[in-house]
Amino acid sequence: MAELGETVDLDHFANGARSFYADPYPVYDALRRRGAVHHVRTPGPGPREELWLIVGHEAARAAFTDPRLVKSPPWEWDVESDLIGRHLLFADPPEHGRLRSLVTREFTARRVAGLEQRIQKITDELLDDMVPRGSADLIAALAFPLPLVVICELLGVPDIDRDRFRRMSTQVVAPTSDDESEVYAELAAFLDALIEDKRASEPADDLLSALIRTTAEDGDRLSPSELRAMAFLLLIAGHETTVNLIGNGVRALLAHPDQLAALRADMSLLDGAVEEMLRYDGPVETATHRFAAQPVDIDGTVIPAGAPVLIGIGSAGRDPDRFPEPDRFDIRRDARGHLAFGHGIHFCLGAPLARIEGRTAIRSLLERCPDLALDAEPSTWLPGMLMRGVRTLPVRW
Repeated sequence: MAELGETVDLDHFANGARSFYADPYPVYDALRRRGAVHHVRTPGPGPREELWLIVGHEAARAAFTDPRLVKSPPWEWDVESDLIGRHLLFADPPEHGRLRSLVTREFTARRVAGLEQRIQKITDELLDDMVPRGSADLIAALAFPLPLVVICELLGVPDIDRDRFRRMSTQVVAPTSDDESEVYAELAAFLDALIEDKRASEPADDLLSALIRTTAEDGDRLSPSELRAMAFLLLIAGHETTVNLIGNGVRALLAHPDQLAALRADMSLLDGAVEEMLRYDGPVETATHRFAAQPVDIDGTVIPAGAPVLIGIGSAGRDPDRFPEPDRFDIRRDARGHLAFGHGIHFCLGAPLARIEGRTAIRSLLERCPDLALDAEPSTWLPGMLMRGVRTLPVRW
């Protein structure tokens, strides 16, 4: 690894972006040993930024609730806000509280819990198609289509071209070029047409229809642009996290045969195993951007006003001060307190749904494929620092 300088070029520090994407944890460990905050240049390919990266569990947890780190940037926002609109991940109090309360009126625990049987049925159907083949790309065969079908049914999105949607979704969460306007314009047009269809149709029981109708006690409701932005957030975030929870979780199990054997022998360990998967190699590597509303001193390092900030979720999960022997994957570990779904007011709305989907997919896969094994080492990782995952995961059984 390269020596630390004033600005850490993560490409150079990890001996190349490919190496960083495959295993960023040694880099995070080296940074964490030297302090809680670092000025870094993000890896390529795609857009490269200079920003401040917070590493370490306690520093990250505190940053999630620090009112000086805000979600609204101190300048005119980018193409996503222009074309999609402002959603929860861009909003600060009191706007954030208003938007979240309108969504949580409809996106309830009861609605999510009611999906469990349907999630099992979708999983079974996908495995019915996959298992007779003897081998497959687990991402394409199970990890991607399961949460996509679930979130589309939840929102009331009609059948969509999965390949087209996967291309758009991946470009949003792991961009490979500076020009993102085309994919956002495509998504905006798709969502506008969907919302108009919902408005013109008979009232339905899906979440998007409910969000169109929902009204707070004071008469407040989501505007057209807020509806589009909320649909975007639920559709993209509502499936991408789960894709990589399943992919990374299965990959961790297959890389640790003793843990896989322990789980097969005692499925009561599954809930804890999923939490350990989220801690050990979770689907979200860093939280979406925050900005310093004023100079912010963290652990003796001052982040200047207006500077963009990333909170390192993946790094926090491997902090030895919080999780002893953090690089050891142990499904019996008490992994509670991990930050895989964030912390504070921006804690992920979809966490309960992701957990149900992850548990269902992994349990069903292990039951149906007793000889599951890697067919080849993953070679293509998602670029960028937002999502952590592989594009393909070849397995056999």
